[in-house]
Amino acid sequence: MSSEPETTPEQKQLPKAPGLLRSSGLVGVMTMLSRVLGLVRDMVIARYFGAGAGADAFFVAFKIPNFLRRLFAEGAFSQAFVPVLSSYRENQSLSDVQRLVNAVAGSLGLVLLGVTLVAILGAPVLTAVFAPGFLDDDVKFALTSDMLRITFPYLLLISLTAFAGGILNSYDRFAVPAFTPVLLNLAMIAAAIWLTPLMDEPVMALAWGVFIAGALQLFFQLPFLMRLGLLPRPRVDYRHEGVSRILKLMAPALFGVSVSQINLLLDTVLASFLQTGSVSWLYYSDRLSELPLGVFGIAIATVILPSLSRKHAAASADQFAATLDWAVRAVLLIGLPAALALALLAEPLIATLFHYGAVTDRDVAMSAQSLRAYSAGLLAFMLIKVLAPGFFAREDTKTPVKIGIIAMVANMVFNLILIFPLAHAGLALATSISAWLNGYLLWRGLRKEGAWQSQPGWPRFLLQLLFANGALAAIIVWLNAPVSVWLANGGYQRAADMALLVGAGVAVYFVALALGGVRVRHFRHR
Repeated sequence: MSSEPETTPEQKQLPKAPGLLRSSGLVGVMTMLSRVLGLVRDMVIARYFGAGAGADAFFVAFKIPNFLRRLFAEGAFSQAFVPVLSSYRENQSLSDVQRLVNAVAGSLGLVLLGVTLVAILGAPVLTAVFAPGFLDDDVKFALTSDMLRITFPYLLLISLTAFAGGILNSYDRFAVPAFTPVLLNLAMIAAAIWLTPLMDEPVMALAWGVFIAGALQLFFQLPFLMRLGLLPRPRVDYRHEGVSRILKLMAPALFGVSVSQINLLLDTVLASFLQTGSVSWLYYSDRLSELPLGVFGIAIATVILPSLSRKHAAASADQFAATLDWAVRAVLLIGLPAALALALLAEPLIATLFHYGAVTDRDVAMSAQSLRAYSAGLLAFMLIKVLAPGFFAREDTKTPVKIGIIAMVANMVFNLILIFPLAHAGLALATSISAWLNGYLLWRGLRKEGAWQSQPGWPRFLLQLLFANGALAAIIVWLNAPVSVWLANGGYQRAADMALLVGAGVAVYFVALALGGVRVRHFRHR
């Protein structure tokens, strides 16, 4: 007789997805490692180069290929490539998959090579477009152009890295692509420390660090592709059926990613018209709200896209809907307490991380206002990350774009309405409100098409969440000190107090979940 505790019918029917919980956790840990090293990287750069002309020139030279990376490699291409590859994996032979990989590698590589060569030759033009303020400073403008010629090939290398990562993710090898970004931070830290003394212009070491990082990230993944038997042998073939499908899917996806970038640009433009400090206050609060989004929301989205794509290709509608439902529950399990903690601990968090040097008490208070506004939309941001793959997996990139345009227009309207009474916090709140609109429209579309279906156990699960989050709020309010105490304490004391608060909050939350009947096995059923 089995000694396994008896489960209720609701628990038995919870969404089941093989390895999704473990894979999401693994990607989350790797993302956290990358974020921490990114912070160390910024500290090293600040120590070696400060905020002078050389640092300004490098940040622009790195921002240009990095912007295009987010737009293309990690945005439109990945959203189009993974569903097509998953379809081939499900319905075609390994040799067919290999031919697709070869055709995509050759076709993608040729385009990227052409773009890179044009950018290297036209580096001064790109510098003038992205940093017109440098035109009045011949030295800074020339330095930026020179560094751009070194950093721009990063786009070619990182796009091919995203291509390799898409293959590995589609075959459930999530650890390698998730770890790869760590290499960028390590390479730049090493370049700042060891290459700087070797350069006539010290800041050029950072540009070479970016180039080296791109090569490391690509070549790091190749042995794992070889182990899968899918090491690309590039072949230019734009007539290949899979390549044609990817190109058709990329067009609307590229526009959709552009919409979000336009939103961010608009917020920055409007903030620049507000009082001095507004852009910085939004930056500090955005950095904090991005942490749970990047570690948990994007981690879950990364692992469910190939899983959903395979289920769609196999015509497993019930499993498709159950996987989406599992992802929504997983986001609620982490997103709700994260949003609650950001709202309740806004000033302490800002003070602990940023209240040093030139950052004043007023800066902490103003940043906390926008952090609370962002926290109101954190759950929506995370839900968008897991609901959008429900369309991408079915090779529907047009619907999320239409919804994104509606949300963008709404964000512009809310910006203009809220900026007058709430200033910079109004911009953050407008972003949160438009994110909820975006998330709702995505959910409604999936539900209308039958792609998302509510699984048994939701009323019980929501009560469990309510109980656990109530306990979390109670322990934070009980242990938290007045804002004046946080501002008066030194850095070490603030860090110790924050560690106590976070540790107690996490412990109480998960104990409350356990008392309410939630078990880890309920989220890792096959």
